[in-house]
Parts: sequence; structure tokens; C-alpha cells
Amino acid sequence: MKIVFMGTPDFAVASLNALVEAGFDVVGVVTAADKPAGRGQKLNESAVKQYAVSKGIKVLQPLKLKDPLFIEELKALNADLQVVVAFRMLPEMVWDMPAKGTINLHASLLPQYRGAAPINHAIINGEKESGVTTFFLKHEIDTGDVIFSESVPIADDETAGDLHDKLMNVGAGLLVKTVKSIEDGNYTEQPQPQSTELKHAPKIFKEHCLIDWNQPVHKIYNQIRGLSPYPTAFTKLNDKTLKVFKAELEEKEPGISPGSFLSDGKTYLKFATRDGFIKLTDLQYEGKKRMQIDEFLRGMRL
Repeated sequence: MKIVFMGTPDFAVASLNALVEAGFDVVGVVTAADKPAGRGQKLNESAVKQYAVSKGIKVLQPLKLKDPLFIEELKALNADLQVVVAFRMLPEMVWDMPAKGTINLHASLLPQYRGAAPINHAIINGEKESGVTTFFLKHEIDTGDVIFSESVPIADDETAGDLHDKLMNVGAGLLVKTVKSIEDGNYTEQPQPQSTELKHAPKIFKEHCLIDWNQPVHKIYNQIRGLSPYPTAFTKLNDKTLKVFKAELEEKEPGISPGSFLSDGKTYLKFATRDGFIKLTDLQYEGKKRMQIDEFLRGMRL
């Protein structure tokens, strides 16, 4: 069975590697075009492209997925199945091309958290469980019939980065199981469960990252975890941006107005919320490197 793999970031590399290691015939990879990055504006290749090149797999990097030249190149690969992991929306002429269809690995337990940022939103909302789902693509995004899913617990102090790495590895294993089942014809498709309360996972923008200290302490704590390490929650200190990667919460009456802070100048810096304190432990001040709180306070007059 010939497979074309579509993906871009590190999360997708684990799945692609798992398919290759399992002996599947990956005949081509579709990934994002190279983009200039950094001060020198050197072209940056996606993680998936770098892996594919190292394995000698043909790489396609269309700017537009309806480009006739790309469609012809994709058809020429004659894939039986297409596999999508952390890529963009596909037009029907692409996802409907292979005889066995196109499957997607999504980092949530569908139908919950459809959208671009399921890992972040699960933690921002304080969920205790997440997971991965494989399904067949259809017209509406993340709505296709489910093949397999697998759940994982979320610890109280887990960040989006921690959950990303956990789901990346669990998802790679689930994807291999899915592709083997499709190859053997030994699978069933189940419509996604109907739910009266769907939680969505839209793309996150900068305005979603600014901490509102008037919010409850648990909500702010989950926001910090859910945005770490990227795109990162932030606040303002001395009119400069202070990114917060990790923090601890204190559930006690603050006694000072939300947004005010307390510090001994040596070991702790904590901001008051509506009903408690957020104690910063891992942060980055504008123009400085990321550092632990004690190192930050040694070089900062508050």
C-alpha cells in the first residue's frame, strides 16, 4: 500500500517516523514551503521536510493546494492512502484522491476540541483528560468518522508542551495501528458521538495570551500552563513584557488589588488575582533570556 504523508511540525515527524519504521511504503511527503526566519532570513525547512530528505522520500511543497502542477505531481505518486498530521485544510480534490481515502490524526478526543489548537485549549480549560483520534477526512473540518482513539490523563501541573510530547508519541502508535487496520481491511468507522456541549480549539492569538489578573487564580494558572512554552502567557512589568512559562498558585485571600505584586527581592515574585496569588517560577523579561525566578530577581530591581 502506497502512502503519501502530509504534515509540517515536530509533532508530525514522530508519526512519519513510526510509519517508516513499521515498514510502510511512504512514497511522498507534502509539507509547508520553506520560509525565511531569524536575523539572517535564511530559509527554514519544516521538521517533516528535514526528516523526509534524510530518508530519501520525495517532498512536495505547494504554495497552493489547488495548483494544477501540484495536483498532477500528487496524482503521479499513485497513493492508495493519504495520512495527514498537523497540516492545513485540504480541498476535496486532494483528500478524495486516493482509493482508500485520507485519514487524519487529531490531538484530542473528538468531537471535543476540533480546531487548530486542541492541546492548548484542553489545558486552558482545566481538563483532566485528553487523547488522540484517527478519522477519515470529509468536508467539515475534524468531523469525519472515527477509526480509533486513545485517551491520556493530564496532570495538574502539566503544560501544553508536556501534553504535546505525550500525545505526539501516543498518536504515532495509534496511527500505525490505524494504517495496519486499513491495509488489512480490519476496521470499522464510527460517526463522531453527538454532544450537546462542544468545546472548540480555535487558533490562539496574542490577545489571548495577556493575563487578566482580575480572573480567578485557577483560571490564570491554567492559562499559563496551556500557553507554555508557546505562544506563552504574559503580563507587563515596568512597561515591559514579562512572559510566564511556569508558575504556582496560592489559594488565599490576597489582601491587595489584582495585578499588584509581592516579592522579597530574592526568592519569590507573586501577583495577586481575584482570589489568590500566582507565584512566578520560570519567566522571560523583555530583552532578556528565559530564567528561573531567583536568577531573574538577582538582576532586577522591583
